[in-house]
Amino acid sequence: MESPIKFICLVGFVVLVVSIAGFHRVEGAGECGRYTTPDNEAMKLAPCAAAAQDENASVSQSCCAQVKKFSQNPGCLCAVLLSNTAKMSGIDPKIAITIPKRCSFANRPIGYKCGSYTLP
Repeated sequence: MESPIKFICLVGFVVLVVSIAGFHRVEGAGECGRYTTPDNEAMKLAPCAAAAQDENASVSQSCCAQVKKFSQNPGCLCAVLLSNTAKMSGIDPKIAITIPKRCSFANRPIGYKCGSYTLP
């Protein structure tokens, strides 16, 4: 029973943080485009929470669908995985970066450097 409560608290905290962060205006184009931030984009990867914390967790179809949207912009995906929202959500970048491979994406950017991590 403790696990569902912990997850609900985690999601609530992430929503609060993103809401607060969203009050400032983004002036320039960043890794994820002109009108969004990696922290805002991180919310779209909520279906990937378990898979990004446990390398043995199965990756849901909804997670793979969201990650696939980033396939043409690995810089944005990298920024999302290293974002403050991801960190505060307990995401392990070393595990999260394996999700495109675990989704069996043939056209993933193998070898792309994401901070100190490399996409497998």
